This record gives sequence, C-alpha cells and structure tokens, in this order.
Amino acid sequence: MASTNPKTYETTSPRKVAFLGLGVMGFPMAGHLALAGHDVVVYNRSPAKGQAWTGEFKGNSAATPRQAAAGRDLVFCCVGNDADLRAVTLGEDGAFAGMKPGAVMIDHTTASADVARELYAKAKEAGLQFVDAPVSGGQAGAQNGMLTVMCGGDAAAFEAAKPVAMAFSRAFTLLGSAGAGQLAKMVNQISIAGMVQGLSEAIAFGQKAGLDMNQVLEVIGKGAAQSWQMDNRGKTMIEGKFDYGFAVDWMRKDLGLCLDEAKRNGARLPVTALVDQFYGDIQAMGGTRWDTSSLIKRLK
Repeated sequence: MASTNPKTYETTSPRKVAFLGLGVMGFPMAGHLALAGHDVVVYNRSPAKGQAWTGEFKGNSAATPRQAAAGRDLVFCCVGNDADLRAVTLGEDGAFAGMKPGAVMIDHTTASADVARELYAKAKEAGLQFVDAPVSGGQAGAQNGMLTVMCGGDAAAFEAAKPVAMAFSRAFTLLGSAGAGQLAKMVNQISIAGMVQGLSEAIAFGQKAGLDMNQVLEVIGKGAAQSWQMDNRGKTMIEGKFDYGFAVDWMRKDLGLCLDEAKRNGARLPVTALVDQFYGDIQAMGGTRWDTSSLIKRLK
C-alpha cells in the first residue's frame, strides 16, 4: 500500500493517535494515518498483526489498548462487535484507563447503538470524549482511503477528529447525538440487503431467459436500475465469483443489529428479515466468507 497509495492527504497538523484493531479494515486505515504524517501507535489482539503493521508503516505497536492509548490525542478503534469493543475500551487494560483527559475515542466498529450510548456515557464520566463512527466502503474503501463515515456524538469531539480521520475517508459526517452513527449504518445495511437480493433475482431471471446478462447490465446500468452494486458486483455475480467484498458472516451480524433495533423502535423490516434468512442459507452452503453478492447462489 505504501508504494502504490493513490491517496492525496489534506494538510493538517500531525497528531498523536492510536489505532486499536488491525483487521482487514483497521490495518489500512491505521496505515493511512501514518502516511498522512501522524504519530501512530497500534494495538491488535494478536501481536503478530501489530508487528506486521510496524513492518510496513512508520509507527509503534503496544501490548495493550491502555498502553496504545496513553498520551494520545485521538484513539481510533475498529474491532468485531459489541463485546470486542467493550474489551478494548473498558477495564484495567482498556483504552479508557490510559487516555489523557479530554482525549477523543473514535469507534469505527459496526456495533449496536446501545453500546455506543453506553461508552459515550462512560467516556464522559472519565473526562473523555467518544464518537461512534461506523464506516461504509468495505475493504477496498479502507485500502484506498475513501471510506464514508457516519458519526454520532458531540460536535466538539467530531470536529477534533475530522481533519485526522479524513486520511482514510472521503466523507466524515456528524448525523446526531451518541448512537446516530450506528443507526445510520443500519440504514445503509438495510438498503444494501434489499438491493443485492433484487439484483440477484434480476440476473438469475435474465440467465434463465437466455439473455446475455453482461450486455443487459450494460444497457440497464445507464437507466433507473443503475446502482453501485450493479456497477461493482453485477459482472462478478454473472461469473459466479464471490471473493471481492464484505463477507456474509459480517452482513448477518449487521442485519442482526438492524433487526434487534427494529424490535425496539417499532420499525417494520420484512424484506430485511427475509434477506437475513437467505444469507443464512448461504452460510449453510459453506459461503460464510463469500461476499454479500453470493445471494445469487441460492437461485441457481
């Protein structure tokens, strides 16, 4: 990434930052922070990932979240779920225990709105700031530094984080109070679920009808049916290739968050609930790590 990185970074004062979680998203996101000139300390549950990161980028690795967060202005985080998030923020070795007064944690995990509100409150009690900031754009967006970030929290914390976070973002937007970022990410995932199922049915139908679906998508992609999913996944769906994007296991986790939140707020999500079941079918077919466009496999 360092040698072929196409990102042009905005000029901003170098800051002392930490990044917790070096998965497929966090590894390149932390890399962009280093390439933008910030002083970066990373932490990952498996130390080998931290060593791999420091072998590729300028920065240091810490043994615990607390050590990584110590003395940092901003602490970024991208882990798996609510439990992982609590594990790296709370407790004796958690980031909150090491952060200096007034420091800001920006959490990019796709998690529940409840945990975002919980950690916002705990951060306030500790004299810290917390922004929930889930992302859209997938692994490619993280690698290219072009993620869309949906934020919830206080305006002052958001403004402190934004210039630095733009190192890996193309949009970084405050949408409301604590939890609003997570709720917006749920809207995003609900939209994608229905869209991918519709595209799957359309392609499978066209194939059954004997149409040249590459040609058909080229034509209808210039009209009202056009979408990011069609442009970026249509041809690979036709080819039966499903190793390009967001894994089914992750999508099911996200849709579970959407369905749980809908039970609380009274929203009706019939299509989302159905597509979630369809993704369960894909998991049963062995497609846990296939990308979300693999819904079409059910229709073959």
